[in-house]
Amino acid sequence: MGTGNHQKSAPRGGYNRVVKRLIDVVIAALALVVLSPVLLISAILIRLTSPGPAIFKQTRLGRGAREYTIYKFRTMYVNSEHTGSGVYSDDSDPRMTGIGKLLRKTSVDELPQLVNILKGDMSLIGPRPPLTYHPWPVEEYTEEQLRMFEVRPGITGWAQIHGRKDVEWHERIRLNIWYVDHVSFPLDLRIFFTTIGKVFTNADNENKGATVAQEPEETEVLAPTEE
Repeated sequence: MGTGNHQKSAPRGGYNRVVKRLIDVVIAALALVVLSPVLLISAILIRLTSPGPAIFKQTRLGRGAREYTIYKFRTMYVNSEHTGSGVYSDDSDPRMTGIGKLLRKTSVDELPQLVNILKGDMSLIGPRPPLTYHPWPVEEYTEEQLRMFEVRPGITGWAQIHGRKDVEWHERIRLNIWYVDHVSFPLDLRIFFTTIGKVFTNADNENKGATVAQEPEETEVLAPTEE
């Protein structure tokens, strides 16, 4: 099993080392300015429709499997993240607020993560950061699975365009590792525009089955394919 301080680094080309970070910072800063009315209105609606803060903070695993605080608009009632399964299922989840359902459907709840990008915690494109306890504690990741933490986590990623919430975690991790090994500007562009399409159609935005299944004895890493 792995440890919580994974030191192995992803291959460092010019894009992954410098250009990707520069693009992240520029786009995140511009997006925060352009989308500021959406951010402000969302925050006001959250505060007016349910008690509690507008921003939900949660500990996630980032680059190097180190913990960091992720920011999202709050879509559930306060203190409900550890109720039931502890993870979102669909918009019929009783823990969801009325405005929260809309924010989830449109993925507006993810926009505060633009601040995480500016802080250096995240990237626009990369593996989605897992919870510290789900799918399993970091100590239970294998050395191969820990490779997904060799790059900054992203707001969207390769696994998300292959199913978003409809992909079991062992498969998500294999997809994330494939991304780590093939990160490039053309690949990031493909993920970015595919994500936009999925957001507009609300595709694959529900957990339709178990998100963690027993790992088969022999598995094959999924090569890039279209859905």
